Amino acid sequence: MALLNDMALYVEVVKAMSFRKASEATGVPNSTLSRRICMLEKEIGLRLLHRTTRKIELTESGQIYYERCRRIVEEARLAHEQLGDMLAQPTGLLRASLPVDFALNYMAPLLIEFAQLYPNITFEFDLTPRRVDLVSEPFDVAIRMGEQKDSNLIARQLAKLSVYLYASPKYLEVSGEPSHPRELGLYECLGFPKYGVWNLHHAQTAEKIEAQVSGRYVLNNVGMIKRLATLDQGIVLLPKEVVAQELKEGRLCRILPQWQGEPVSVYALTETRLLPAKTQRFIEFITERMRHSNELK
Repeated sequence: MALLNDMALYVEVVKAMSFRKASEATGVPNSTLSRRICMLEKEIGLRLLHRTTRKIELTESGQIYYERCRRIVEEARLAHEQLGDMLAQPTGLLRASLPVDFALNYMAPLLIEFAQLYPNITFEFDLTPRRVDLVSEPFDVAIRMGEQKDSNLIARQLAKLSVYLYASPKYLEVSGEPSHPRELGLYECLGFPKYGVWNLHHAQTAEKIEAQVSGRYVLNNVGMIKRLATLDQGIVLLPKEVVAQELKEGRLCRILPQWQGEPVSVYALTETRLLPAKTQRFIEFITERMRHSNELK
């Protein structure tokens, strides 16, 4: 790297044909320039410049070296300019792995908005429930919900989603609505395997309760849990973002509004902290939109 820097300084000196003028152009002290060019000549083993008190002249070797260095320095400058353009307007293919239901019900409008902001980015989304391998597979980022196991991946928390209780209007019409979480054991509750306890807390009093729940349906898929709830099969405990469409359409409604479950964290996982502009902008955008959404609640 030091050699490349010295080459750039040499090019500036030759362009100006003066150490003083090159010093003014680069901001590098005259004495430092002279010393660095001397070190460059020693590194190469050839004299590049003839120096007098009034002027400098190129040696034959210096002329050949200048032509080569000038092209290298120009290519480096162009590379920096192109990277600067990418930062200002990121480009390329963004490959992301997303949670299926969260992506369909909450992130889809955000993805469209992001695409409109950055028209030079194309997208490839993996919405299968599998956990992609960011090391061996060509994904730039994975969005995941819930606490993440320790690993070599870099986890950036995007938001914490509030979790509430929901049921369909018809289910409540037929079965009635619980007045306290302790009554949930009397109702059909839809959940994941080994879900026999729902940890809930009161929004105002901070009272906590472990509600014993059970039901005929135990599932390992959020979409299926939500679908059964809209088909009047019981009560669910899910993030609001996951059931946003069903709430808007009136197929689900919130119950026990003063009570909520443990918040669910959303993370962006990457293999490294050194991210291309397209990935960095994507993570920043999703973080900002999710934070704004939480502030509006």
